[in-house]
Amino acid sequence: MMRLVKYGLMYGNLYEVSSPSMVNRYNRALEHLTGKTTALEEFHVDISGFSPEIGDELGDPQYLNPNGCNRQFILLSVEQKSAPLLNASFSTSRSILQRYFEENEEQLFALTIRDAVVGELVNTIYSVGTPADLVDYRNIEVEADTVGGHVEASEELGDKIQEFMSDPDAWWDDVLIADMIELAKHTGDIIRTPISLQSQKFEQGNFYTAHFGGFYIFRDVKETACLAARRLDVVVDLPVKHVMTLADRHEVAAFLNRNGLIEPILDAKGTDAKSILKQKLDFIVIDTAANNEENLTNVSRRNLRSLKRKYHRDLPAEYHAINDILLRLDTCGDLEWPTPDNPAYFYLMRSRNHRDKHLVNMLLAELTPLDFRQLFICHKDEFYGLYQTWSDAKKTYAAQFLADEYMVDKVGTREELFGPEPDMNEEAKDFGFGRNMGPWGAIPRDDDDDDDRDDDEDDD
Repeated sequence: MMRLVKYGLMYGNLYEVSSPSMVNRYNRALEHLTGKTTALEEFHVDISGFSPEIGDELGDPQYLNPNGCNRQFILLSVEQKSAPLLNASFSTSRSILQRYFEENEEQLFALTIRDAVVGELVNTIYSVGTPADLVDYRNIEVEADTVGGHVEASEELGDKIQEFMSDPDAWWDDVLIADMIELAKHTGDIIRTPISLQSQKFEQGNFYTAHFGGFYIFRDVKETACLAARRLDVVVDLPVKHVMTLADRHEVAAFLNRNGLIEPILDAKGTDAKSILKQKLDFIVIDTAANNEENLTNVSRRNLRSLKRKYHRDLPAEYHAINDILLRLDTCGDLEWPTPDNPAYFYLMRSRNHRDKHLVNMLLAELTPLDFRQLFICHKDEFYGLYQTWSDAKKTYAAQFLADEYMVDKVGTREELFGPEPDMNEEAKDFGFGRNMGPWGAIPRDDDDDDDRDDDEDDD
């Protein structure tokens, strides 16, 4: 894994904690939340304040995320908002934290000058015992305060000031005045510098969770569904219309198409679909060559052609299916669209431009694991897991390719592969003609509309 760390492909963009004062603040916050402290003098933290170094030290990578839900956080600086979220149990957690930090940035900046801010993503469940519990995971409330309780003290002082101003006899209430003076010593001048962090609720619609080997929950679509990444050991009765696994290719494809969630890459406007498919073929060839202990150092286009000829018979069905489609397009331009039985089917798809675009591309990445680039961009945890099973040659090639071809222009690469980002100010509506489309064209947007969209969760 050190290759990935070296190239900034893992643990990239974390916030460094190295000054004694910051380490001390973190320890006070950590003890406040967990009763534990760290002996490390410097470390790095993600957007939630989780440190992989401290996780190793404590032997607990979930020390801020007990039971995999109700994630706790430690905020030392507003600069943490651009960091990734490591060991995420739910795909929406980072975007919720990021939005909360952005919407309260001024207050959080003032508070973190004095002390660390600690908080929790609170929901209605405190542990996930069965897949049925996941369906109850809908409303997330963010609660936060400093370790010293500055926000709570500020609210108490505000109430006492209001009492003092409204009661004509308060001038003679020595106890009330003494309480205000003591609270003001702790909070400062809240008239000139108000301290307030309101609890905020976020609705969780469609999301992915790492529980039970991976679950995709779709509730805000025409036909609700739960898609398990791995085959379930028991039959689960869930309050959705469809329950399936990713191995159920026909059912998964039908669900995605009926709900208008995917589109063929070949039909996407402004996309060089053939070039994208040829790159996917290259990745598959690299996988086969690496499994045959081929030296992949400084592989050129000419080398790739030689590898294709050398291992033609060993290449998997996905390669031959995609290659056959490209040959048909080059020779006759006419293509009989493949069914989900065709190994190339999901390699030919990408998400449509809707509010759950990142979630759907994440699902497609898991269905097309030989495309390591999409897997890294859309589903890093799955990428890291598979990476550990690869040969040394493939690890080296993949790390070098991602560093040279993706990290230098992440935004441009994502737009080339997946199209432009969805309009974050436009509410997603679907009346059977496609998202935000009616029978006579695009649906006009009400300027007062607002929705809770997920931000791009690229970690690096």
